[in-house]
Formats: sequence, structure tokens, C-alpha cells
Amino acid sequence: MDKVISVSLGEIVLKGLNRKYFENKLIDNIKRALKGLGDYSIYKEQGKIYIEGLESVEQTVINRLTKIFGIIYVSPCIRTSTDLEDIKKASIKLLNEKINEEEIVTFKVNTTRSDKRYPLISPEVSRIVGAAILDEIDNVKVDVVSPKINVYIDIKENAYIYIDKFKSRGGLPIGTNGKGLLLLSGGIDSPVAGYMMAKRGVEIDCLHFHSYPFTSQRAEEKVLKLAEELSIYTGPLKVYSINLLNIQKAINENCPEDQMTILSRRFMMRIGERIAQENMYDCLITGENLGQVASQTIDSINVIEKAVNMTIFRPLIGFDKTDIVKMAIDIETYETSILPFEDCCTVFLPKHPLTRPKLKEILEAEESLDIEKLIDEAIKNKIIHHIK
Repeated sequence: MDKVISVSLGEIVLKGLNRKYFENKLIDNIKRALKGLGDYSIYKEQGKIYIEGLESVEQTVINRLTKIFGIIYVSPCIRTSTDLEDIKKASIKLLNEKINEEEIVTFKVNTTRSDKRYPLISPEVSRIVGAAILDEIDNVKVDVVSPKINVYIDIKENAYIYIDKFKSRGGLPIGTNGKGLLLLSGGIDSPVAGYMMAKRGVEIDCLHFHSYPFTSQRAEEKVLKLAEELSIYTGPLKVYSINLLNIQKAINENCPEDQMTILSRRFMMRIGERIAQENMYDCLITGENLGQVASQTIDSINVIEKAVNMTIFRPLIGFDKTDIVKMAIDIETYETSILPFEDCCTVFLPKHPLTRPKLKEILEAEESLDIEKLIDEAIKNKIIHHIK
């Protein structure tokens, strides 16, 4: 009997002829996540991925695997031959490790056979193994409706017996759906938006705008902390840091006050598009949520996105704010997001920001700005942070 960890796949199993590509990407992501834990091997067997050789750090392995997209469950298993006596012994051993002798425990045996050549059908295996457990272990009884413990048996080329099923994140493996550049602010929404797109297989890097020295160094450190928290799910990423202050000053000096937010956002999109084109990103990603602030009305969004020709994904556009907060808490970015450090959007903030901008008026205002020069200078002075 050997101990291994099984990885149950999510949407990947529906991918048909492309399934091998998705599985191989997932294995690459698993290897990245397990780096530094020691020697191990990975193999595939009839619909699942198995990892052996890391028994001494099993809990660390489970913690890391449950944050990898493309996986729905992670289970520590005992691997045996398909001989029924070996399956009985492994099932008894595993259940013995789980029960407290002072209380009566109900259990159920659940068997699946990927290998249909196996001489016994699944219910027969479950019945025989269940009877063996009752004979060998005191203080247990069968409950097929609502057992306290489920004993799972997967019969393939080998037999795998397990009890625990640790839920993972589902989705698609990182890198199977292109590359995206996330506009990462210091707020609650944008890290959640990046998480959601990464869950759909998009490889993520980040673009952050600041207005130093009008905004503090602590504000940027907060954003880099958010990127670190996001990288737990996305893997290593870059953060392009752009100082927007000169652009904001130019807008403040040359354009109507109430257009500051819209014009600033159009510059952000243009800079994002330029960096994306130069670095082979397929899309921009924002945390915009319809109606949340002045720049996120339908009119404002229409005007802002017309500054670029690149696809912009807004995965949170129709979400309720309370749902976004719940997700931020779940992925553990919320506490960092609510730290009270200002971001660039607070600089030159108009008293009455425009909520129903007209594209014609915005274009007229932009005629007073040297757009290309301002963008070139901002990008020239960018700083790139590498988050491991």
C-alpha cells in the first residue's frame, strides 16, 4: 500500500480532443505550485492526476493544490492493487485512522469502476468491503443515507481508497485562455476581477497607476501586497507601475474640472493598450461594477472604452457589491484592500464628476492635450515589479 494524492479535474473532462492540452497545462501549474517541496512524481490514470512522494508534507501539498484552477477536489489516498483483499485492508486502515473509539461512527462505502473488466460490479464491492469493515472495527455501523464518513473506492489500473475530499477552485488551468493585463487599483474590486479571469484560464499580469508624491509610497506597497495575495492563485506575475501625476496635472490645467475622472480613465486605457500591445497581452481587465461610481455608468463606460480598440473584460460588471466583498474575503484580499491609503483617483477629484459624458465633448477637451507625448513619458518612466 502506498500513499498518493489524487487530483480530480473539473471542466477539463469536457474538453474532448483538446483535453490533453488542458491536462498538460494543469500539470505544469501543479509543478510550479509544488516547487521546493522535495522529489515527487506525477502521473495520470483514467481521468485523474496522481502525485506520489510527498507524504511528509501532505498538508502543505493539499493547501497549495486547492488554490490551483482546473482542480475541483484533492484527496489523500491509499493506492493498492485491485485485489479485493488489498482493498479491504486499505479501507479498514483508512477508516481506523479517522474514527474516535469513544463514539459510534456511521459510514458508507462508495465504489466506482473505471475499469469495467473488473469481475465485480460497484455495489458488490461496496457491500463486501462494508461487511469487512463491520467485522474488523468496533463502534461503526452502516448508514447509506447520511453517513458521517464516506469511504471512496476508485478501481482503475490500481485501486485508490480515500475519505477526505478537499474542495478546490474549479475553473480552467492558468495559461489555457490567453494573457490579460489587469488594471489593479488598491480597492476591493480589481483583485476579485483578476481572480475571476484567472479562473477562466487567463494568465494575468497587472498595471497599477499612482500619483506619487501626491499619493504615498504606502499606497503602492498596498497594491504590491494585493498582487502577492493574487499570485497565490495566478502564479508569478508582473506589476507595471505607472505614475499618472503629470497626466492629471495636464488635465487639471487644460480641461473642465468635471471631466477629470473620465479623461484620466481614458488615459489609463490608452496606456494599458500600449503596454498590452508591446508585451503580447490579449485583453485588458478591469474591476468596474455598473453604477458603483461616476466613471462606471453606462454613458461613462461607453466613452472610456472608445479610447482604445482592445477587448476589455469587466467580470464584475453586474455583481452586487456585497457579493464582491464576499469573494474578496474568500480569496483573502479584502483586509488589504480596505487599508486606508489613497489611490490616484483621489487626486484632483472633482466635486461633481461627470456621470453622463458625451464623446464629442470629451474629444474636444482632449484636443488641448498632447496625448501621445503624455503617454510616452508615462510609459518611459514605468517601473516593473516581479511578484513570485
